[in-house]
Amino acid sequence: MIGYRVKSLREERKMSISELSSKSGVAKSYISSLERNLQTNPTILVLEKIARILCIKVDALLHEQPDKIMDEEWLKIMQDVMGSGISKEEMREFIQDRKLMSLRIEQL
Repeated sequence: MIGYRVKSLREERKMSISELSSKSGVAKSYISSLERNLQTNPTILVLEKIARILCIKVDALLHEQPDKIMDEEWLKIMQDVMGSGISKEEMREFIQDRKLMSLRIEQL
């Protein structure tokens, strides 16, 4: 049922197969076959590419009860961050800096 989950998550994000294909680098025909359960054994690499664009863990595609899925606003923010070229490490540093700044302000 991986295909069903891919389709559901893609549609929740109001994303077309073409858009998911373009962003993930996975062929449209493959995604379509996956969603129609014609392709039932995708590689981990394919799942990782799709999961990254859907902003979920691969686990969410593999299991019935995935971890919490991001709401639409967070999903959009994360897609913007990913598209801007900011690395994970740069994002972590930014978050840490913001936390430190908030602590300093609270101490004033």
